[in-house]
Amino acid sequence: MPVKDMTILIPCCQFCLPFPLKSDAGETMAWSESVDTVLANKEGLAAFRTFLKSEFSEENVEFWLACEDFKKTKSTSKIASKARKIYSDFIQADAPKEINIDFHTKNDISENISEPTLSCFDAAQRSIYSLMAKDSFPRFLRSEVYKELVKKHQDRNQKRWLPFL
Repeated sequence: MPVKDMTILIPCCQFCLPFPLKSDAGETMAWSESVDTVLANKEGLAAFRTFLKSEFSEENVEFWLACEDFKKTKSTSKIASKARKIYSDFIQADAPKEINIDFHTKNDISENISEPTLSCFDAAQRSIYSLMAKDSFPRFLRSEVYKELVKKHQDRNQKRWLPFL
């Protein structure tokens, strides 16, 4: 499944060709270093999500992102409502986006969800992160989604400099 190009091109001056505002080929290649690099980059995250969706496992990155957002919550009332939402979306049995975590982690969360803390999903988030890093991420790097993105960035960089050769 090809990734849509949403890069905006802007010329830096009247003599130069446009340059991409988003990831270049070097940055795209750097994504192969770690899942953290991909998760921290908007375009990398979008490509990774597209890949996970093709494998029917996008709930993993969605849960990880929901936990990252949850940990930034300041308001006590919002902590409770966001925790319930994460629980109902990802943790409880037959949740619409149920993640695959071990019984003990799921049980601990279920027992403590009535009085959630900002760290109540940490064990599950670590488990899902580990799953993505060890399983999904290596497959992503071998996927057509990633290969097409790298090729597109390499082609764009090559075209950008051809007139000067």
